[in-house]
Amino acid sequence: MAADSMEIDDSLYSRQRYVLGDRAMHQMAQSSVFLSGMGGLGIEIALCFVAVQAVTLHDTKQCETWDLGCNFFIRKEDVLSQRRRVEVVCPRVAELNPYVHVDISSSALDDNTDLSFLRKYQCVILTEARLNLQKRVNDFCHSQQPPIRFIGCDAYGICVRVFCDFGDEFEVSDPTGEEPKEIFIQNITQDNPGVVTCMDNQPHGLQTGQSVIFREVGGMVELNGTTQQVSVLSPHSFAIRDTSLLQPYAHGGFFVLVKTPKTYRFETLEQQLCDPQVLIPDFSKPEAPLQIHAAMLALETFQEQHSRLPNVGCLQDADVLLKLTEEVNATLKNKAPVNTELVHCLSRTARGTLPPLAAAVGGVASQEVLKAITGKFAPLQQWLYLDAVEVVRPLQALATEEFFPRGDRYDGLRACIGESMCLELHKLRVFMVGCGAIGCEMLKNFALLGVGLAKSSGEVCITDPDLIEKSNLNRQFLFRPHHIQKPKSTTAAEATCEINPDLQVEAHLNKVCPATENIYNDSFYSSLNLVVTALDNVEARRYVDSRCVSNQRPLLDSGTMGTKGHTEIIVPNLTESYNSHRDPPEEEIPFCTLKSFPSVIEHTIQWARDKFENAFVHKPSLYNSFWQTHSSAEVVLQRMQTGESLEGSFQVIKLLSRRPSRWEQCITVARLKFEKYFKRKALQLLHSFPLDTRLKDGSLFWQSPKRPPTPIEFDLKDSLHFTFIVSTARLFAGIYNISYTEKDLSEEMVARILATVKIPQYSPSEKVSRSTDESAKKPDQMKMPVSSEEEREAIVQLEEAIATDRGLQMSPLQFEKDDDSNGHMDFVTSASALRATMYSIEPADRLKTKRIAGKIIPAIATATAAVAGLVALELIKVVGGYEFESFKNCFFNLAIPVIVLTEPAIVKRTLIRNNIYFSIWDCWTIFGHEDFTLSEFMNAVREKYGIEPTMVVHGVKMLYVPVMPGHSKRLKLTMQKLIKPSVDRRYVDLTVSFAPEADGDEDLPGPPVRYYFSPGAGTP
Repeated sequence: MAADSMEIDDSLYSRQRYVLGDRAMHQMAQSSVFLSGMGGLGIEIALCFVAVQAVTLHDTKQCETWDLGCNFFIRKEDVLSQRRRVEVVCPRVAELNPYVHVDISSSALDDNTDLSFLRKYQCVILTEARLNLQKRVNDFCHSQQPPIRFIGCDAYGICVRVFCDFGDEFEVSDPTGEEPKEIFIQNITQDNPGVVTCMDNQPHGLQTGQSVIFREVGGMVELNGTTQQVSVLSPHSFAIRDTSLLQPYAHGGFFVLVKTPKTYRFETLEQQLCDPQVLIPDFSKPEAPLQIHAAMLALETFQEQHSRLPNVGCLQDADVLLKLTEEVNATLKNKAPVNTELVHCLSRTARGTLPPLAAAVGGVASQEVLKAITGKFAPLQQWLYLDAVEVVRPLQALATEEFFPRGDRYDGLRACIGESMCLELHKLRVFMVGCGAIGCEMLKNFALLGVGLAKSSGEVCITDPDLIEKSNLNRQFLFRPHHIQKPKSTTAAEATCEINPDLQVEAHLNKVCPATENIYNDSFYSSLNLVVTALDNVEARRYVDSRCVSNQRPLLDSGTMGTKGHTEIIVPNLTESYNSHRDPPEEEIPFCTLKSFPSVIEHTIQWARDKFENAFVHKPSLYNSFWQTHSSAEVVLQRMQTGESLEGSFQVIKLLSRRPSRWEQCITVARLKFEKYFKRKALQLLHSFPLDTRLKDGSLFWQSPKRPPTPIEFDLKDSLHFTFIVSTARLFAGIYNISYTEKDLSEEMVARILATVKIPQYSPSEKVSRSTDESAKKPDQMKMPVSSEEEREAIVQLEEAIATDRGLQMSPLQFEKDDDSNGHMDFVTSASALRATMYSIEPADRLKTKRIAGKIIPAIATATAAVAGLVALELIKVVGGYEFESFKNCFFNLAIPVIVLTEPAIVKRTLIRNNIYFSIWDCWTIFGHEDFTLSEFMNAVREKYGIEPTMVVHGVKMLYVPVMPGHSKRLKLTMQKLIKPSVDRRYVDLTVSFAPEADGDEDLPGPPVRYYFSPGAGTP
């Protein structure tokens, strides 16, 4: 983004624009930031800087071997040549975004430094700075007019903190970032106060004190355009002002939340030390933030007294720190009991670093930087503390020597988790599905943790079929502009090995789905220690989860949407799986709403998207498929003349007979489409349902949410009309392989062609369906009955097409939202906006249309870094074989900000009977042979597991159900004959039901029974 012209490079920033909005993006483009400390935490914050005008990186230290384990931009050669850290990272940070000016400072920043140089910055972030310096810099920033926003971040071993001070009064334009929705109204009472009820019990999502604006209210028209403060009565109703003197409510209308700015007040670091205002991320230990606050203040005192951090494993230092913590705690106003275990863990690990913890808190801190310079989203007030006690708690009994430095890149990590755990990470064999934003962040964590080293026979296998696009560069930090159109997986693998050359990374370009089970088979899964998903869709997650459950492998899942993120840890025999819970399915827009009764902009955008899919993808594909089946038009004609019915022939012949052959004809088709979509459709609908139409109960047909359409008269001078004509013509030219020039797209040339187009006289049809049934599905054109008249007409059309030698090949398009030159978004945006205008709906701009039509998930690097860091922490616990209580799932929304850490869902054990239980992780096994019968299978289950099978099902095929005719004869048949497995199939998973305890009860469920076709088939 160029700050002077204020143009936003949508090809780079589109996903981020959906999170922040253009106003915030423009503010960022005029902001300068100062970031001090280029250690692990500082570089994580720098990684998430996006689209600011300028950033100054400050650091005074030289590169050391230690840095290789926490700073992913420092290389071994930088250490050997004793370069300054800031000089090394500056060009590598700068190449992340060509629009951001990055400079460096290596001057001393201490108690004697003149701080006046900071006045040119809007935000100052300090890491690796002692508390006294943080207080001094914070006081200076707070005293400026306007205040310089200050953020202090610290990471000591298992404990991290973020502190924010944005001044005495910090105004936030949009505390949540949520897009207000139009909520339709069922009723408004004529009362004091008036009570508003939402249509269909839709939740309004409001809070008392917020304000809404009313639109299109029938009857009580005085409310339209007014802003009213609400008092919430229920999730579906709220009270407003006195409406008793207004006209009675008649029908319709909707309201929208009015976003109002909110002012936040901050105290300085000095003021907050004794009475800290903290965020509580883990309600299972609500006192932890205050306990860490006291311990980290004591750690500051320890450093002042000893000019060092506590030594690794030194019990004397731990006792000194504990005593100091008790003394500090006694001085605090807001405090909790001292946590001895926490203090001892902090003492032992303070010299170390946990890269995933730095990544997680770096993402949070970066989001606070964006809030500081944009005034978008609610800021952190004022402290965030996180700890990883659960990671190190089981390691306390290890010998002290485990944690001593060995002079390599893992010394910082080793100080926290010990040598044995480091070695386990090195040996790890991981499969990661997806190499997008989360995938890149996970690979960075793998590199810093030393996951999957070649020398230890470890490996990280990654797969992703996608190629790199420019929009990826904004948040997928392993990729650079010269990587565009290269495979994500192989590029990410190379970049990861630059961070840590000892890693063994194997990159694939495959999807993980049933079609690739020959590659990712049971033998493949059995070779793994764990699986990580970095996916952007639920269906793929469910499939990978099912494979992990089937093969008893841990799964680490995460995802983001804008500033929101989640992590889910799935461990065999301890937790439920991803498939154990299901979100409600996405609500589909009813067909009749899309076709005739849109009420919100999402309806018109989906309509335009469907028109694109039908005209430029589905029909051309159907056309090509038909002519691949039928070799020539002459043969089809002969068969139709004999009365033979060919599936799809009528739709194909219609396309053939109307096929344009010149650019001028494409313009003509586009103009006729305009007439059909935006004028005749409205005229026909108003003919079928006049404005005064009433329903059986006497109420008006045309009332909210139904909006009556207004026909649109074509006007070439209207840019929206012109865009629709040109983009539609271009798309038709594309599918029919018709060439055109730049001159053909000019207004002059288009006007000349349009002047010759004859628009047929319109007369309304009486045959049009008057259906308003919301459950009605879109009819399948292929299966609709055809009249004899239509058959005769099709034969005539085919004869004419043969005579004029029309082509039998079309070129289906594939919707591509990110290529502005192809006309796809021009068509969808203009078509949607015209339809919205026709129905008096506020049109959406191109950016919003692109998000909805392209089903784009808003994304920002801050949330991605946070989820990947949290997942990588859990990875250490999985590798260590920790108990259930150690694991944490997380949900966060960095916009608010809210962070919630919870225990995973414990695995449910279902009682079959007689103390026989099973869970999702159980799979009973029976080994058979070639002549093994169904009867023998059922006997084997009874003998091995002590319960009588009553029914056996394979997939959707019922192998044995006693009440089914003829099934008793199947008992003598072999399993091989009943199942008919493929040659390479070693086993099948069968669903088996068991006999109830009492007659008349339902059969009892059980775990899947894995039947192996031969005795030796159980080994990979």
